[in-house]
Amino acid sequence: MRDFGAGFGYLLQGQKWVGRNGRWFGFGLLPGLVTFVLYVGALAGLFYGADDLTAWATPFADDWGSPWQGLIRNTLTFLVFALGLFLAVITFTAVTLLIGQPFYESLSEAVDRGEGGEVPESGLPLWRELWISARDSLRVLVRVAFFGILLFAAGFVPVVGQTVVPVLGFCVSGFFLTQELTSVALQRRGIEFKERLAMLRGRRMAALGFGVPLTLSFLIPFVAVLLMPGAVAGATLMARELNGETAGDAAADDDARDPSRPGSVHFRKN
Repeated sequence: MRDFGAGFGYLLQGQKWVGRNGRWFGFGLLPGLVTFVLYVGALAGLFYGADDLTAWATPFADDWGSPWQGLIRNTLTFLVFALGLFLAVITFTAVTLLIGQPFYESLSEAVDRGEGGEVPESGLPLWRELWISARDSLRVLVRVAFFGILLFAAGFVPVVGQTVVPVLGFCVSGFFLTQELTSVALQRRGIEFKERLAMLRGRRMAALGFGVPLTLSFLIPFVAVLLMPGAVAGATLMARELNGETAGDAAADDDARDPSRPGSVHFRKN
């Protein structure tokens, strides 16, 4: 539980950082606002269309009497919307980071600069960074979809589906949410997707401590938008610790690649 508290501590530190730097808070709100509007529309459509979807998917229940028809269809409608909400929480960060790549890169660099030392840069053009971010987000979403399908199926199990499954769902969401957010800083350091994932698996409880409270807060409308700038700042602080950095440390590894090669790590002096 100590590591869980450490992860939560980074989340709080990030919110405090943007609180002390109001300009960056406002700067980081813009991508989240755009994504929020898109997701509200999508979830509203799912909410009003879930009944028709479940009726279409269960033609075998057309002739069932009360209460069985209502029970099966209402349960399925709830699970469909819960799955949609689960995916929305996970994909919100990925889509927001993709839309706001230049915004959050700058914010993350400002956090690194504030910690002292040198500021790592990927040295890649924006289009290349966007491509890598989209590709890695897709890898995350494939994993999330896999777990989501398993949890969706387990939701039909009596008692377990209403108790254990939601808890597991929040843990899965929290872990991959942390993975998405720390990728902003770790990608700039030239750390590949699999290595980033291994870092978080090695500090699983810290990842959950950061991501699970954030996932729960994202269930409250508009809160996700307000917390995103601080979440990126906190994830940058966490990424520094995962990478073995302290204030004033250079972020380059001993075996850093040639700066002239794509994907190598560059550093900018303060």
